[in-house]
Amino acid sequence: QVQLVESGGGLVQPGGSLRLACTASTTIESTYAMAWYRQAPGKQREPVALYISTNNTNYASPVKGRFTISRDNAKNTVSLQMNNLKPEDTAVYYCNTAGADFPWGQGTQVTVSS
Repeated sequence: QVQLVESGGGLVQPGGSLRLACTASTTIESTYAMAWYRQAPGKQREPVALYISTNNTNYASPVKGRFTISRDNAKNTVSLQMNNLKPEDTAVYYCNTAGADFPWGQGTQVTVSS
């Protein structure tokens, strides 16, 4: 059973940056598209970034141009570089496949506040 562990969250001021990392306990086949999701208080979990291949990524409109997803298959990691963070980016961030095929990890809290 694959376990996903997210890290890198924290408290940051508006306009700041964070880099999140997601490490899988075992190799996830490269055929799986990977994604980052987030869940804000009182809201449903939503996808924010999708990695299909190096040159094929997709982003939710609110984060487009500010977030960048990447993947390192050799290290079983998926990263999310978040720049120009806004208070509305405050949420718990999770990674999983595009189809949410594996159990959810604990996520990592991102709080954007002055």
